Amino acid sequence: MPGKFVLNRSGTQFMFNLKAGNHETILTSERYTSKQAAEGGIASCKTNSGTDSRYVRKASTSNEPYFVLTAANGQTVGRSEMYSSTVAMENGVASCKANGPAAPTKDET
Repeated sequence: MPGKFVLNRSGTQFMFNLKAGNHETILTSERYTSKQAAEGGIASCKTNSGTDSRYVRKASTSNEPYFVLTAANGQTVGRSEMYSSTVAMENGVASCKANGPAAPTKDET
């Protein structure tokens, strides 16, 4: 089952999640002030998610690995969840690479 982007509204703001085929969230976007801006974020995710150099691997203050997807201009497109291991985080990156470039969008706004 293919992944998908789910576009949501939170009050007056918009955001999206990239979900894998098993419905698990791979990536959560920043919050946007308009639906059009959130749709631009989805387009950026599609463009950048297939490129390994766009992923910044990090660790939280409690040493939990996670990743950040960035655009060509260095701005953050979205963040992953916290993972239990580096291997699990790399699996998340691989899932984002596999699902992100061609995932359809489900508009739930």
